[in-house]
Parts: sequence; C-alpha cells; structure tokens
Amino acid sequence: MRARAEPLDLKLQRPFRISRGVQHYARSLLVEITSGELTGIGEAAPDGGGYYGETRETMLAALERLADHLPDDPLLLEDAAEGLDRALHHGNGALKSAVDMALYDLAGQRLGVPVYRLLGLNPARTPLTSFTIGIDTPEEMARGAREAGRQYPILKIKVGTPRDLENVRAIRDATDATLRVDANAGWTPKAAVQHIAALADYGVELVEQPVAAGDLEGLRFVRERSPLPIFADESCVTVEDVPRLAGVVDGINIKLAKCGGLRNALRMIATARAHHLRVMLGCMVSSSLAITAAAHLSPLVDYADLDGGLLLAADPFAGVRVEAGKLILPDAPGLGVSRRQIDG
Repeated sequence: MRARAEPLDLKLQRPFRISRGVQHYARSLLVEITSGELTGIGEAAPDGGGYYGETRETMLAALERLADHLPDDPLLLEDAAEGLDRALHHGNGALKSAVDMALYDLAGQRLGVPVYRLLGLNPARTPLTSFTIGIDTPEEMARGAREAGRQYPILKIKVGTPRDLENVRAIRDATDATLRVDANAGWTPKAAVQHIAALADYGVELVEQPVAAGDLEGLRFVRERSPLPIFADESCVTVEDVPRLAGVVDGINIKLAKCGGLRNALRMIATARAHHLRVMLGCMVSSSLAITAAAHLSPLVDYADLDGGLLLAADPFAGVRVEAGKLILPDAPGLGVSRRQIDG
C-alpha cells in the first residue's frame, strides 16, 4: 500500500474560542492510502492549539515512517493498527486516526459495504449531535444559540471565563434547546462545584472536563458534589485512561484524533461499557471527512458532539448529514465521503 498526504486549510465561519485559546483556521492533513485501484482517505485533525503536541509539520514527518509498517492487504486492519503503533509509538493520535480511517475506507470499498455495515451497526441508531457555541460576549453567544437552536436541539456551551453564568443565562433566555457545558479544564475544583450548582438551575444536561486534565482527584471531588453528570475529555485520551476514570466521572468523550482512529475508539467504547461509564463521541474542528469516520461508530454511544464540519465556512467534503440534529450516515461503500467543488 502507498501513502500520500496534502494539507487542508479549513477556515471557520467565525473565530472559535474556548477557555485556553481561539481558533480561526483548522490546519488538517488529508491522508490517502492506495491499494491496487482503490484509494481510502482520512483526515488528521490535531487540536488547533497544539494541546496534544501534534502539528501539520510533525504529522508530515511521522508519515514518512509508515510505509514499511502497513500490510499489503487493506482488510488486515488489526495488523495495520499494530504497524501504526510500532511506527509511531506513543502520541501521534491525529495522524494515526487519519491512516486508520483511510484503511477502514479501503476495507469497506473492497467489500462493497459502508463502514457501519462492516462493523455490524444499525445506521438508524445514530444519536443527535450537539452544536457548539464558542466563548464570546453574552449577547453574541445568545445570538448564536438562538440561530443554532432553530436547527440543532442540543447545544454545547463553552465556558471557563469570569462571566460563565451570565453567558449561560443569556443563552437560556434565547433558546429552549438542551444545553451541555464544556469548561475545557478551565475551572478549579472548588470553582467548578460552585458554577455547576448554579448551572443546574438553567437546565444543563451535563458538564464536560471541569478541571485540569491530570487532576483526577479534582474530577472526583467535583463529581461527588455535582448535581449534574461529569464527563472527562482531556483526561481521557487512550484506552489506558478509561479504567482509572471509573468512579471518578460519569462518562468519557472519545475523539478519533486523540485515541488514534476507529479501531482504538472501539476498544475504548468496550472498556468504558465494562466500567459502567457513559460514552460521548466528540471531534476536533475538522471537515466532514473526519466527522463521517467518527459518525460510523455513533450507533454505539450515548451522546455525540460531531459538529466540526458545521463550524467551517466551506466544507471540502460531503459525507454524514445532520437533519434536525440527527446524524444521517452515507450508504456508499467505505466511509462514503466525496469531495465537494468549492468555489473560489
């Protein structure tokens, strides 16, 4: 099999601000894996602020080491995953995920079935996805929530500022959508307890990553005092993180770009279920290519936050659709993703 890559510069509709920074572009990498006459595609979408240590430059350098570690047969997905781990060792989650999803795309094409069918999943069981409202002024966040709430029944609200309660209050006044709150590790444990007690009055469904990623005792402290379910995101990167979060949080957020692709996400889902944890599928800001790959797994999870492509000014790919918040999977073989013609 042969691998190649090209950059994807994805402009956002508007600046996307979270507690640790603001993003104007998503600088992804398109990865193509060719076997015979078939080509599978995947997207490496690292965190925009470099939180997990990957950039486009590091991914391009690492991709050069892959050629000798991929099997000749694209259906040998387990062999391919082991080869990725040998070639890239720890980290490189976004690049691994791109190669992994390209291999699943190839396997589905070779067998003539969508990836969800390859995995034995029912496309009717996809959940609703949330749509994210980034940090801004209360007026702008309320305006964005009012507009988004007409199409998406679930909104994820970014918090981690001195005016969090004012922002959420303004959003609640603007929409009756279900609200989820994501602090991106922006609170201290004591502040989180205070904020969450107040947020409960606004009909918030759950709270994601209230404290620093490495502060598991802080997470436990918050969960024991919270009237709302607590989910781990930055604290849960790979399958090894899942067992130590049992009893610490109520659920985990799995992202392909963190864990290294569909194969590893499947392992994380199974491990989370064994530890009685709820599961959310999340994403980085990315095109519909990476979002569609994750969406093929969504019938297995409780919650979805797969809106990365919806935040873009122009999405270069077509794949999964969202209708009234519901994820609608494509039925073409493989990932079922095609390129769009972008004017200009």
